[in-house]
Amino acid sequence: MKSQIENIIQASIDVKHKMLAEPFILTTIENIVDEIVDSLKNGGKILFCGNGGSAADAQHIAAELSGRFYTDRAPLYAEALHVNSSYMTAVANDYSYDVVYSRMIEGCGRKGDVLFGISTSGNSKNVLKALEVANEKGMITVGMTGDTGGKMKAICKYLLNVPSNDTPRIQESHILLGHIICQLVEEKMFP
Repeated sequence: MKSQIENIIQASIDVKHKMLAEPFILTTIENIVDEIVDSLKNGGKILFCGNGGSAADAQHIAAELSGRFYTDRAPLYAEALHVNSSYMTAVANDYSYDVVYSRMIEGCGRKGDVLFGISTSGNSKNVLKALEVANEKGMITVGMTGDTGGKMKAICKYLLNVPSNDTPRIQESHILLGHIICQLVEEKMFP
């Protein structure tokens, strides 16, 4: 079992080494941070959506921005769209689970806001629909996916596609990317 544990840890490290060696990912992070800071400085919101583990990641990253990361500072407007369980269950029941996020974006999304769609496959229907509506509204769309980017690749302004097809390794890397973004946004907003 010890060697299996070591192999799992090494697999996670290997994915992060691949990200570190990819200049496009590093540049994309810089661009996303600049877009978030511009949005927040202009009264915008940072919104997140995903399913399952990706919903947990969405909530985690939103909490780091709206609460605090390293610095005791003013809160930033960041929200995971799935946290209103009454809304989620009503819309899923009355319409479809496929539109739970897009309907929320229709109601609260504004031009210049930022929407993160998180999906390891890049093919989650409800996340895709949310990104489509966000694009129609002139929002900044960011996708966090696995290696191929799935269908999200074609509809996101920015794509952070982790170089892996292994869901746990992708999710671990999404949190790393989220933490990097939170730290850099905090440092730029509160120098």
